[in-house]
Amino acid sequence: MNTATQRDGALRRLKNRSEFLKAARGQRVGRAAFSLQANARELEAPGVGFTVTKQTGNSPERNRIRRRLRAAAQACATRFEPQHDYVLIGRREALSIPYGQLVSDLAAALSKVHLKKKS
Repeated sequence: MNTATQRDGALRRLKNRSEFLKAARGQRVGRAAFSLQANARELEAPGVGFTVTKQTGNSPERNRIRRRLRAAAQACATRFEPQHDYVLIGRREALSIPYGQLVSDLAAALSKVHLKKKS
């Protein structure tokens, strides 16, 4: 494991299609700006992936949505549980809602997905 994943609060990036598909098998929570998928894994550091479909808009809009979701994930880094992978699927509403609301929605979605898992 490299030093970036060993730091407290560091998030591992999901890059392979297989990692995204495994996360899709887990819990799901929807919000106006994104959908969150979470699945338990063996790896210690939490993994986070971001995706935005072409139906959402053109490439500058999709990239801006991804950047906003990445920033929100960094702001909520301590709420991601170890040994889990997460995928954030961006929606067009992520462009228009305030950043503070995006962060609070992500925090609430993380709490809800882990609450579902325990019950």
